[in-house]
Amino acid sequence: MGAERLLLEDGTGLNLVRAGTPEAGLTVVLVHGYALDHRSWHRVVAELTASGPVHVIAYDQRGHGGSDPATEETATTDQLADDLGELIERAAPQGPVVVVGHSMGGMVAMTTAERRPMLFRQRVVGTVFLATATNGLSESSLAWPKSVGKLVRELERAFGPIVRAVRDKIEPAKTAGLRWWLFGDEPRQEDVDLTAEMVWSHWPETVALFRPAVDRHDREAALTVAGERPVIAVVGDEDRLCPESNARALVAAVEDGEVVVLDDAGHMLPLERPAEVAAQILRLAAVAARRV
Repeated sequence: MGAERLLLEDGTGLNLVRAGTPEAGLTVVLVHGYALDHRSWHRVVAELTASGPVHVIAYDQRGHGGSDPATEETATTDQLADDLGELIERAAPQGPVVVVGHSMGGMVAMTTAERRPMLFRQRVVGTVFLATATNGLSESSLAWPKSVGKLVRELERAFGPIVRAVRDKIEPAKTAGLRWWLFGDEPRQEDVDLTAEMVWSHWPETVALFRPAVDRHDREAALTVAGERPVIAVVGDEDRLCPESNARALVAAVEDGEVVVLDDAGHMLPLERPAEVAAQILRLAAVAARRV
């Protein structure tokens, strides 16, 4: 994948990568989740580009990965939605677009539909929501990683002279906790390791900065616009953060929606079930193309 820098109108730089065929008739824009980055999509990108001509864009949202930092004022789903709208207009200025949002990325997608309805109606032919809720994830849902982060910081302060040894002891426990919380029963260890690397690289600043936006999210009304085009909500039957009921509530709020439940999968669907995720993206694109 080729890396690029997209400078937004407010001066913020976004890190994005392209794959596939830029001249293809369809662009798929992949929007990652909370405290993750574009690397969470690498398996899906490989599946999509192997399927035939398609233009794929994955990017790091403001305050994540290689993109510029966010502030208290810009760490909102409204700002991230405006970023996504600008990215579509400038990085994929022509042709139909399928937007795929994972977790918080799905919240950003539905907020973009609300804030940029004309863009959605003219350019976006369908939306795939992975492990996404119309309402923010509850405080209790993320209490475990929040508590562990606090514990780690307290231990590092208390044992400053031997901080490296403390980290060596804590890291396995942190990674094991993320594995239980975010994955199904039998994930690839390399996927767990990558997820841990992404999450802990955003700890604690980014996690704390964007947490209020995730908690406050309530965008069911935004689905009025997004739901004018086909919608697929994909969820893992072992997702502890976003259970199947959330996907069904999302689809109930749109005109043309479908729930797909993946067995033995948790919250990290782009890593756990890349082939199935790619298949749903391409299926939605094919359905949308027949209606255009």
